[in-house]
Amino acid sequence: MGEREKFTLSPAHRLTASSAEIPIIYEDEWLIAVNKPAGLLSVPGRYRDNQDSVLSRLRHLLPDGMTLAAVHRLDQETSGILLLARDLETYRQLSRQFQHWQVDKVYEAILSGVVPVEQGLIDLPLWGDPENRPYQKVDQEHGKPSLTRFQVMAREGGYTRVEFVPVTGRTHQLRVHAVDARGLGMPILGDRLYGCDAVASRLHLHAREINFGHPQSGQTLHLQADTPF
Repeated sequence: MGEREKFTLSPAHRLTASSAEIPIIYEDEWLIAVNKPAGLLSVPGRYRDNQDSVLSRLRHLLPDGMTLAAVHRLDQETSGILLLARDLETYRQLSRQFQHWQVDKVYEAILSGVVPVEQGLIDLPLWGDPENRPYQKVDQEHGKPSLTRFQVMAREGGYTRVEFVPVTGRTHQLRVHAVDARGLGMPILGDRLYGCDAVASRLHLHAREINFGHPQSGQTLHLQADTPF
C-alpha cells in the first residue's frame, strides 16, 4: 500500500432525496463512500414495501447511478460508512479485499450495561437459523469463525461506550458478540432483536471508520464519519 490518505465528513457535501439526506464522505470516478443514516436499507429488499435504500436513491440521483453496486452491507438500523463501486472492475477488486479480510473497519457502540473489562478479543462462531432469519446465534458446531476486538471508551450512567474492530464480517456479528454471555453479556442499546428493553431512539451502532486500498491508485484510504450519538 502507498501513502495513507484521510478524508472526513464534509457537511456541505450532501445528496437529498425523499426528505432524507445521504452525506457523501468521499467520491471519485471509481467509487463513492456515504454516511448511511440509521433506519435506511443499504440495498433494496426483496419485497415492494422495502425498496427504499441507499443504493436505490443514488441510482435515481446520479447520472451514472444505474452502474452503482454496494460493495458490502450495513444493517438497516446501523449508521455509518458504506462503500459503493461505480464500475464492475472496481466492485470486484473491493469485494476481493473484503473477502480476504484486507479491509479494516472500526465501529462505535453504546452497550446497555457496564462492561467490567477494558479490552479483549471475542471468538464466537456464528450461525443463522434459516427458519428464524435474520436472527443469528453462537453455534460451536455449525457456526462460521467470527472474531471481534473491543476496547472500552467510556462508562457513564450505567452504559458503556465501546469501540469494536471486527476481524471477520459476519451478519450481526457485533450485535451477537455483544449480547452473548460468552462475549460481553449485554445487548447494544436499542437492539430490540437481541433483547434490549431499555428506552432508546435507535440502535446505537455506527460504522465510524474504514481503511482499504484504493483499487486504482493503490493508496490506503482512511475514511471517517463522526458518531451521531
